Amino acid sequence: MIDGPAVLTVFLVYLAGVVIPGPNFVAVVHKAVAATRSEALTLVAGIVLVNLFWATCAIAGIGVVFAAFPWAALIVKVLGAAYLMWFGFRLLLKAGKSAPGNNAVVGNFRQSFIQGVVTNIGNPKSMAFYAAIFSAAAPTHVSPSTFLSMLAVVVVVSMTWYGVVAIALSQPEIASAYRRRKKAIDRLCGGLILSLGIRQLVQ
Repeated sequence: MIDGPAVLTVFLVYLAGVVIPGPNFVAVVHKAVAATRSEALTLVAGIVLVNLFWATCAIAGIGVVFAAFPWAALIVKVLGAAYLMWFGFRLLLKAGKSAPGNNAVVGNFRQSFIQGVVTNIGNPKSMAFYAAIFSAAAPTHVSPSTFLSMLAVVVVVSMTWYGVVAIALSQPEIASAYRRRKKAIDRLCGGLILSLGIRQLVQ
């Protein structure tokens, strides 16, 4: 039997938390305006897959591993910060340069998916976020139906939010505006991602 109040609590708290801009949001925005809509949605798929992973770990109580072994959390934090700083610095270096043609669509999709996965999994705050949500909302013993319902909430909410962002910002008019101001937008996104990586490293 599904625990309705617990699932509703997860939905409300998760909805409020997922819309707060962070590395995932910036990555989706840049991919949407700089690449194709399909590539942006592929990146979203990578983000959603990791959200599902974090949620499963939180419900299963695996989050206690980070509490028991702080060095593991530190490794993830440093590696994640390093990736974000590399990604941001790379955008700054390549700001304004033309993107390669579409002669490697499969490779672009693969790269976009991996980018979504790495951007999300490299942020240990995601684990803390999910642990906080499910420790507060999930009952001590979660039934299979409640477990699946909570995971469904995570998938639907994150896919809807990031999918809407990707579709909205990949409109032809917005893509044209991006091409006219490519250097400035790349520098802005690169600077934001670089600063998020630095903040993650020093906190």
